Amino acid sequence: MNINLDTYYTKRKNVFDRIHNSNNIEKTAMVVLMACLTGIMAQIIIPLPWSPVPITGQTFAVLVSGLILGKKLGPLSQILYFVLGIIGINWFGGATGGLEIAFGSNFGYFIGFIFASMFIGYLTEKYAKSRKLRNIIPLMVIANFICIYVPGLIILAIWFNVTQGAYPDIISLLVMGLIPFIIGDIVKIIGASAISKALLPKTVN
Repeated sequence: MNINLDTYYTKRKNVFDRIHNSNNIEKTAMVVLMACLTGIMAQIIIPLPWSPVPITGQTFAVLVSGLILGKKLGPLSQILYFVLGIIGINWFGGATGGLEIAFGSNFGYFIGFIFASMFIGYLTEKYAKSRKLRNIIPLMVIANFICIYVPGLIILAIWFNVTQGAYPDIISLLVMGLIPFIIGDIVKIIGASAISKALLPKTVN
């Protein structure tokens, strides 16, 4: 059993090191693949009749992008996802794309995806102990509910004012842009944290 575990830990460390020491072609491929994963997860969608922002699975891919690709390639994959969605790939939520969607009510969340991936990528790349389950879960909570939702709610409020002629009150804003997503986000946080537990080395040796 110990031999098997030692082999597992060694392979896990080797894969992690390989990702972070890959050549430019490999890095490009990983960024593209992670952008594609984000687009695929965005098609897991639950529309909300009272909100312009649907429930999707893409935040799971956002958190994983930082875990797997680190502080540079992770956010780069989210930038690529956003840019390609603007120029015509219909892989935003509900198989949509284009300028109107990118810079509409969801714009702040797209910005938040970049920040969240960078935040998780920086800490897990720099501090091996942050990859442990007891540490990664609170970091995931911060990335999800601060890095994503702060710009998301700010831009949503501005969008609402532009389209409706007035800013929403704080309760209405939270009902549109935060509260319905909490349970699903907790599930995605747990899933992404489990990936950190299983796949990322916990030491620098």
